[in-house]
Amino acid sequence: MSEYPTFQYGKSRFDQNTFFGRFRHFLDVIDPSTLFVTEKRLQESIQLLDRFRQGTLPPGVTDAQLWQAQKIKQAVIHPDTGEKILMPFRMSGFIPFGTPVVVGLLLPNQTLASTIFWQWLNQSHNACVNYCNRNASKPAPVSKFVQGYLGAVTSAVSIAVGLNVLIQKASRFSPTTRLLVQRFIPFPAVATANVCNVVLMRHSELSEGINVLDGNGNVVGTSKVAARHALLETALTRVVLPMPILVLPPMIMAALEKLPLLQRQRRLVLPIHSLVCLAAFSLALPLAISLFPQMSQISVNQLEPEIAMATDCKIVTYNKGL
Repeated sequence: MSEYPTFQYGKSRFDQNTFFGRFRHFLDVIDPSTLFVTEKRLQESIQLLDRFRQGTLPPGVTDAQLWQAQKIKQAVIHPDTGEKILMPFRMSGFIPFGTPVVVGLLLPNQTLASTIFWQWLNQSHNACVNYCNRNASKPAPVSKFVQGYLGAVTSAVSIAVGLNVLIQKASRFSPTTRLLVQRFIPFPAVATANVCNVVLMRHSELSEGINVLDGNGNVVGTSKVAARHALLETALTRVVLPMPILVLPPMIMAALEKLPLLQRQRRLVLPIHSLVCLAAFSLALPLAISLFPQMSQISVNQLEPEIAMATDCKIVTYNKGL
């Protein structure tokens, strides 16, 4: 099988029914090279895709060129609004712009002020990424975004500060143990805040339900049960995502800092710490978002009775979101 299959507009070139296929798909989605695409190249990609849809492709255009054009358009342009997404808030910008924040979160010897600052900055970046990559097919009031943002920041800061205070008061910890434990504090704070962010940003789906589709892509009903599944799956990915990013670097750095080189050259600690965080982030993001397909399936028997009566399908599909 060639690396580039026959081009299908709006589809992924990788099998979305397997974890490996989803992993390869999301590696494409988060590829930071698309951040450097020029306006001219973007417009050429959009025109090429338009000509494909109109059936007026010039001779000699390959499947590889079409897949690349679609990758560029999807990385830069919001599918619902048709507008360019700001560079720091694109999925392809999540790792380059998010890594400095992760480094800040994991710096040792945090003060109360620095803990609050880095948790605030992390949730601000997450909230902007969530908002800029949201499903915008239905207009949502900005108040929902503000509510989710305030909830995420408040929960992250409260948990991080609360845990820090507890550790400072725990007299049984030696200074070395206290420093090690402090390095792991960002994980429960960020994981809880991420879940709060998802629930608060998307709680209207729980009350109104989301569309479920039959095998031909036709809407067969609106389901609150499917909405609960979608939010649960998304929330789980937001717990898994910070796990390697915030747990692995402290463990790796604790081992590396015992090496004679870093004992002698203390100024190397921060650059090496940054590289470790970048590597963990680059691994964690595609792994976490590949856990569940974006278009998930659910048995009709699990849904509301009116949906079971409205379709002959045994399995329906819903958009989980990212």
